[in-house]
Amino acid sequence: MEPERSAILLKPTDLQKRASGLRFLWLTLLLIVLDQFTKQWVIRVFDLYESIEVMPYLNLTYVRNMGAAFSFLSDQGGWQRWLFTFLAIAVSVVLLIWLRRNPANMWRQNLAFALILAGAIGNVIDRIIYGYVIDFIDVYVNEWHWPAFNVADMAITIGAVLMLLEAFFEQRQEPQS
Repeated sequence: MEPERSAILLKPTDLQKRASGLRFLWLTLLLIVLDQFTKQWVIRVFDLYESIEVMPYLNLTYVRNMGAAFSFLSDQGGWQRWLFTFLAIAVSVVLLIWLRRNPANMWRQNLAFALILAGAIGNVIDRIIYGYVIDFIDVYVNEWHWPAFNVADMAITIGAVLMLLEAFFEQRQEPQS
């Protein structure tokens, strides 16, 4: 006997129930590719510390970051490379689990997770291959320069801001009495 066709095929509502935040991984992959492409371009076109002005308040400057955000711990003996690599991999695993558990309709949170995941992986690739992160976007005002950053750092920052906005402004439904 042949099983009923409806028992084999999932109904659209079943597919919607199973759709998860993993649908946002296309954005993660796109940003990782963009991050790595821009870093490879910088390595090929610029000498270390070379800088060109793009517009007032914005330069492209090739620098190497041995530490974490804002060059935190960059002057240490090299152990920080593996610490930050391990932390980024651990965070990436947690984000993947959360994306898998989140329903697809939680798009703001899934978007934030996908952005942070892209940034973490983009910078881990650098740490594993080079031992440092390639930064090149230099924003400044007069003589004050913000620490140089890259596409991965932008993704992490935007994702973190989205998470904060989601936490503060999320419309929570109160239980009805």
